[in-house]
Amino acid sequence: MSEMMAPRSRSAALIGPYGSGKTTLFEALLSAAGTPPKRASTRERTASTSLALGGAEFLGETWSLLDCPGSIEFFHETEAALKIVDFAVLVVDPDPARARAVFPYLRTLALSGTPYLVFINRIDTLTGRVQDTLAALQALALAKLVLREVPIREGERITGYVDVVSERAYRYRPGEASELIALPATIAAREREARAGLLETLADHDDALLEKLLEDIEPTTEEVFHQLSRGEAMGAIAEVLFGAADRRQGVRRLWKALRHDAPDPALTARRHGIAAGDAPLAQVFKTLHAGHAGKLSYARIWRGVVREGMSLNGTRLGGIQRPLGEELQKIAEAGAGALVALGRLEGAPTGAVLTANGGTAETLPWPAPPAPVHALAIAPEERKDEVKLSGALQKIAEEDPALTIEHNPETGETVLHGQGEIHLNAALERLAKAYGLRLVTRRPMVAFKETIRRAVREHARFKRQTGGHGQFADVTLEIEPRGRGEGFLFVDRITGGVVPRQFIPAVGEAAAATLAKGVFGFPVVDIAVTLVDGGFHTVDSSDLAFKTATRMAIQEALAKADPVLLEPIDHLAIALPNDVTASAQRLISSRRGRILGYAEKPGWPGWDEVEALLPEAELHGLIIELRSQTMGLGTYRRHFDHLAEAPSAIAEKFAAPAGR
Repeated sequence: MSEMMAPRSRSAALIGPYGSGKTTLFEALLSAAGTPPKRASTRERTASTSLALGGAEFLGETWSLLDCPGSIEFFHETEAALKIVDFAVLVVDPDPARARAVFPYLRTLALSGTPYLVFINRIDTLTGRVQDTLAALQALALAKLVLREVPIREGERITGYVDVVSERAYRYRPGEASELIALPATIAAREREARAGLLETLADHDDALLEKLLEDIEPTTEEVFHQLSRGEAMGAIAEVLFGAADRRQGVRRLWKALRHDAPDPALTARRHGIAAGDAPLAQVFKTLHAGHAGKLSYARIWRGVVREGMSLNGTRLGGIQRPLGEELQKIAEAGAGALVALGRLEGAPTGAVLTANGGTAETLPWPAPPAPVHALAIAPEERKDEVKLSGALQKIAEEDPALTIEHNPETGETVLHGQGEIHLNAALERLAKAYGLRLVTRRPMVAFKETIRRAVREHARFKRQTGGHGQFADVTLEIEPRGRGEGFLFVDRITGGVVPRQFIPAVGEAAAATLAKGVFGFPVVDIAVTLVDGGFHTVDSSDLAFKTATRMAIQEALAKADPVLLEPIDHLAIALPNDVTASAQRLISSRRGRILGYAEKPGWPGWDEVEALLPEAELHGLIIELRSQTMGLGTYRRHFDHLAEAPSAIAEKFAAPAGR
């Protein structure tokens, strides 16, 4: 049944590294709002590999929640979420040693300008002090992190907290809302210290509050709340809460913080430079091909009202659905701030801006897909599935812009590129489950090349008599190496008409075609072929005869010209925490790489960028080893740099007469 939209809809993204418990918190929030998730959380659940959308009503307000995958291989999903939500919750582990895994999220939050708070999850496992965790996080954050709560301990166990704004104390109760209790005398001094620190931080950004503090005037609770929200909206402050999602501890307190601190949708639109008005404006943040349901375009409505049956970007909507719990519920219309699924919106990729027919075209920036760092060659187990595979690959690439599909003309392989082993395995699993495709995967082949070291002169004559017109051609070719990267060159030095002009182009064409496969079975590059002499027959000579003679001469010449195998060398820029720079350099050296140098990565305190040259043949699996050394954080950019002679051990693999 269709339902009317709520008067205001706000949204928040749950982000953070793998293992922080985002999905458990996501489900706990839905459950606390009275919309239990489809499945119960367990710590043994496999890692999320895609953005999940949930919806709830909390204290009369409509909310959309996005649960972002934690693996760095799906970080592009987090970047997409932060472009469209009003607020973010950065979920972190209580162990200070794991704080550095949070840095990419803190940096992206700062760049996006998305206001956020920090939720220290699994507080029941904390063995040290909350202040130590806060200090480790603060060393990485641009915003000032302020403790909103002070833990109440009984022995080594955290049993509750004090809210430093309201100065009220609460005790956790299993499966229920926390119980209001008297402020324990043992925590009073720590609470006053934390409150003073909070107020001092807020006063740094507000002269009126600073004046009050200097005059020993205690600000009201409402003033503190206002300044806290203002500081978060400015990106200068992020409050820090804690709890244990699997025990439902601190979840309702988090809901109330979201309700108070998340900005109004109009303010979020203004932050993105979107003009006010009534004309509908939306943006697609995720695409999903949902089987019989067809294509769903998940979108943020920035402005106006989107109604069922409306045309957006020239396409009539196939329906509007909003999240309720983890299900989608059909509605008739949705207004500014809502995150909805729009049906059968063809021609609108992820990131597309949607306007009603006749509306003014508007553009909104969207994150570019990350550069690929891992690849697999794929093929269907049965040839009859090749067409089916092509269509399925097109759909999953539309769903996930970080996936790249390439048909390599040099190797003949279809290659799936992505962000790592987990990312590509998730894509293969989707191809199997959603499209019934059983695939064979392997390491992609390397597009080796060949060249020669010395010049040779070769003569070839092709003569064939078949009863009628025969075939005759005679050529003498000089074949010599050129400088690396100079390519193929054909030179005509015929004099005296020993080869008629009409046959010379055929010699050049045949030379280029024959060099497509050399002694080792790979294309021959950086070579010059010069036609210096020849002969012809007035009746039996033809283009075909001269092409055949040319092919014979070049094949003989290549074997005599000291052929050499060339391998592609890539330039890598590797980004990683600086305490593992040395081990990463050893990893590159062990793969026949050459370190060019390293320096601090601009804008990334505590990180280095290592530049190196690495043979493409050694690239496969590099990202897996690199991330195992860097808590999953290391990554790289690469581009082709040059061709270099391959080691003899590699060349010998292709030296047999059978070639490849």
